Amino acid sequence: MIRRRLALLLVALAALLALPACGGSDEGAADEPAANEPTFENPVEMDNFPDPHVIEVKGTYYAYATNDDDGNVQTLKSTDLVTWAKGPDALRALGKWAYVGKTWAPEVLALNDGKYVLYYTANGADYGVQCIGTAVAKAPQGPFVDRSKKPLVCQQEQGGAIDAHPFRDDDGSLYLLWKNDGNAIGRDTFIYSQRLSGDGLKLVGKPARLVKQDAAWEGPLVEAPTLWKEDGDYYLFFSANVFDSDQYAVGYATCRGPMGPCKDAEENPILKSACDASGPGHQTVVRDDDGETWIVYHAWPADAVLEARMLWVDRLVWEDGKPDVEGPTCKAQPVP
Repeated sequence: MIRRRLALLLVALAALLALPACGGSDEGAADEPAANEPTFENPVEMDNFPDPHVIEVKGTYYAYATNDDDGNVQTLKSTDLVTWAKGPDALRALGKWAYVGKTWAPEVLALNDGKYVLYYTANGADYGVQCIGTAVAKAPQGPFVDRSKKPLVCQQEQGGAIDAHPFRDDDGSLYLLWKNDGNAIGRDTFIYSQRLSGDGLKLVGKPARLVKQDAAWEGPLVEAPTLWKEDGDYYLFFSANVFDSDQYAVGYATCRGPMGPCKDAEENPILKSACDASGPGHQTVVRDDDGETWIVYHAWPADAVLEARMLWVDRLVWEDGKPDVEGPTCKAQPVP
């Protein structure tokens, strides 16, 4: 990694010396690849793969996505974040509480005992709203089994609950973040956080509200939380605005802890429509073997919204305690 960065620095220095100064936008910028260095270009998965979530297990990355024609929870597998192989349906049967057909925004938590918990959104059969359920497996790609008689969280009076995101703090404590589906009934949307039990299957204590839609760029909603800890600080990434428009984008807030309080960043949004990516969002953050962070997200083709949400990967760098997304990037860039 040090050699690669040195090579990139030399390339950039040579370019500065050889070219006159000029103006222009750095939108979609990324490191220029060194000679003979492996590269990739976005999108890294052309098929429909909405609401992606990625975990790393023993050097392999596993990705999960909203249902498609061939299953309730789509999966992909990769060793480098850019070359993906299709995997099995991770959730072959929903819990008894759920209707089949709309299984959204799955995320997976790896427990210390070798088990995995899948959090998924589905229509609650007896609840009239979308709810969040849990399923357990012994392997990252499942099969996950939901033996619950009822969902984990519904919030019927607030329009439902969607977009569950598990988070493990450095002390081992577990939390679940989610969004109340308030925009479905004309109400406010909030990102909530609440403690989880050690097995990841029960909520503990009371929930806390972290952020809501209170900025112009967010439009009618905030959703898709991702809590990330970097150098001891907590960062809450979230998506906002209408998912099937080019206004959908990603911002973040800084938080005192997993239960808040949180404050929106002034520079939001940090990831928005550009080049061939329309409405980028529903992000996940992952760290590679070199310690570098990447943001994985979906985006519509610029000229074909509602056709397919494809999988994109871009570098996430940290400058003066702030996250900066080098993307959407449409040109070749070094592989992770």
